[in-house]
Amino acid sequence: MIFIKTEIPDVLIIEPKIFGDDRGYFVETFRQDKFEEAVGHKVDFIQDNESRSSFGVFRGLHYQLPPFTQSKLVRVIEGTVLDVAVDIRKGSPTFGRHVAVELSGENKRQLFVPRGFAHGFLVTSSTAVFSYKVDNYYAPEHDRGILYNDPEIGIDWGIESEKLLLSDKDSNQPLLKKADLFDYANRLYK
Repeated sequence: MIFIKTEIPDVLIIEPKIFGDDRGYFVETFRQDKFEEAVGHKVDFIQDNESRSSFGVFRGLHYQLPPFTQSKLVRVIEGTVLDVAVDIRKGSPTFGRHVAVELSGENKRQLFVPRGFAHGFLVTSSTAVFSYKVDNYYAPEHDRGILYNDPEIGIDWGIESEKLLLSDKDSNQPLLKKADLFDYANRLYK
């Protein structure tokens, strides 16, 4: 596995080694010791989730507040998505900035989204199967989000907004300046 630092050092792209021949392929998708060495701290993933969505489906930008903050390790099994992590740690040198990465069943890339970040993805293929690990359980009362098209964040989703398929929840999220955020200085989101 190759761990690639992004413009926001806490967010990592992981490129696995793919071993293929005329029978198919083999890929190691997760290895705890190498992963923790790359992120620089212990991460205990406790749950795996999977979703299937069609073209134009947008899910996000989601996060959970303490004490149920979550790190995520995300990947696409089939199809293609534009995956985004947004730094929402007030006081962070990269606050409000985002990393956008194409994840696909073909490139087998993964994205590590640490605690203190909002996360979302847009399906850019006809369908996509999206899989991710989390290090804390879903807690509805701590679930929060930020509006996908907040001009302060400025994410280019590469699609006309009329073609997006959003849930009521995702289309009614607050802007970054009105959202519940994490405090970078006290690190309570860790």
